[in-house]
Amino acid sequence: MAKKRLYDIVLFGATGFTGGLTAEYLARSGGKLRWALAGRNPQKLEAVRQRLAAINPACTQLPLLIADVDDSDSLQRVAEAAKVVITTVGPYIRYGEPLVAACAAAGTDYVDLTGEPEFVDRMWLGYHEQARKTGARIVHCCGFDSIPHDLGVYFTVQQLPEESPIRIEGFVRAGGQFSGGTLHSAVTAFSRLRQGVDAKVQRRRREQFPYDRRIGSLRPRVRFHETLGTWVVPMPTIDPQVVRRSAAGIERYGPDFRYGHYLQVREFSGVAKLVGGVAAVLAGAQIPYTRRKLLEMRHPGEGPTEEQRARGWFRVTFLGRSGSRRVRCEVAGGDPGYGETSKMLAESALCLAQDKLPKTAGVITPAIAMGDALIKRLQKNGIQFRVMETPA
Repeated sequence: MAKKRLYDIVLFGATGFTGGLTAEYLARSGGKLRWALAGRNPQKLEAVRQRLAAINPACTQLPLLIADVDDSDSLQRVAEAAKVVITTVGPYIRYGEPLVAACAAAGTDYVDLTGEPEFVDRMWLGYHEQARKTGARIVHCCGFDSIPHDLGVYFTVQQLPEESPIRIEGFVRAGGQFSGGTLHSAVTAFSRLRQGVDAKVQRRRREQFPYDRRIGSLRPRVRFHETLGTWVVPMPTIDPQVVRRSAAGIERYGPDFRYGHYLQVREFSGVAKLVGGVAAVLAGAQIPYTRRKLLEMRHPGEGPTEEQRARGWFRVTFLGRSGSRRVRCEVAGGDPGYGETSKMLAESALCLAQDKLPKTAGVITPAIAMGDALIKRLQKNGIQFRVMETPA
């Protein structure tokens, strides 16, 4: 079915901040890519097309598709026209489901950059079985959440024997600024903790992990890490959940797999500030007045300048062990929130549209859907996956 599609990729949300960066990346990708922009405002779409034409003159004729999350027929037309749909329209818990539904029904591959656990769980509950039947690959978390962590663990697992229990810890360091869209998604997720727990419980009741393999987490705790020379703080992000689901779906992770996920902090005073800051935002998101004030700090479509993005960076260190084998791996790149996120998102879509991949379907993780092929693409485009050392 996908071979007959009019477009390889349709990008929904190009008029937003990260969507615009993703469009620019695709414009620079060259080749014979058949792609289009989709959105609800034709004037804004035309402005994006003109900007892209300055990067690549071929974009002068880039098709513009009018579609709105409140118009299911328009989303159906987009899904049926594309091999892969990219969406950057968030918060996804508010705006994401109609497009997932359209792609699952049409057998169309889908990628987004959500980091919202409730949204991912609800999409699995609502559309996993339908997507399996139609052949659609619904792949969430294709930005900084959770490509470096999911594929970084996958890469580290390849360096370890699978016969013994595998234990991996990921340690994140990064420098960069956030956009209005990221702020709105985070505050919205914090304000829906009860609904998120409900979706998680429902999924846990229905989801079947392998009965003959053990998949779980390492006990999280704040501590000073002697090897790294920094304090490490458990990160309550979606990334560990994505990693565990990849482990459940890929036998190479072995019969007994555990993962721990941390943020590196140089000084103990930084630990207190970090915990206090997160607690304050979490508490503020529960109250309508303070939630509104938090959202007013930055509006959707606003984000760091090109100069600020150029100074951004990230580095994720993975310490793995299996039996007597020890390994230290690293995934590193530039601006985590936007420069590299738009690259990861675009390359994920290109990978699904163009590469020969394992036959999978349903609501699945980046590692399950794309694995080695996506790592190769990212390495080719400046994101490092490397083995740092393999001590005895």
